[in-house]
Amino acid sequence: MTNNSEPVPYPRDFVPPGVRIAGGIATVQGLVLLGFAIYLVVHALLGYREETVQISGYGTAIWFVIMGGALTAAAVGLLRNKRWGRGLIIIAQLVLLPVAYYLGVGSEQWAVGVIVGASAIVVLVCLFRRESLEWYAA
Repeated sequence: MTNNSEPVPYPRDFVPPGVRIAGGIATVQGLVLLGFAIYLVVHALLGYREETVQISGYGTAIWFVIMGGALTAAAVGLLRNKRWGRGLIIIAQLVLLPVAYYLGVGSEQWAVGVIVGASAIVVLVCLFRRESLEWYAA
C-alpha cells in the first residue's frame, strides 16, 4: 500500500493541468495589459488630454508595459515548465483582487470587475492546488 501523503514524483517535463490553466490565464492578463498600453500611447499621440486629472498617458503606458511584460514572461515561463514565474503571478493576482473590487464598486464596471476578480481567483486556486505545490517543490 502507498501512503497518500507522499508527494507524487513527476517527470521533469510534466506541468500539472492547474499550472497550465494558471499560465494560460496569466498570459491573457499580461497581453491585455500590453494591449492597454498600446491604446494609451495611441490615445496620447492623438492629442487626448484629461482635463480633471494630471496624468500622463505615456507614463501610464510605460507602467502597463512593465507589468504586462513581466506577467506575460512569467506566465510563458510557467507554461514552459519554469517554476520562477509562479511567485510573480501570485503577486499579480493578489494585486488584481482589489483592482477588481474597485472596477465593480468604484467605477461601476461590474462585468469587467467580475471577470478580473474571477480570473485572479481561478489562477490563485490553480497555483495552490496540491499537485501544483508538489510540482513547484520538486
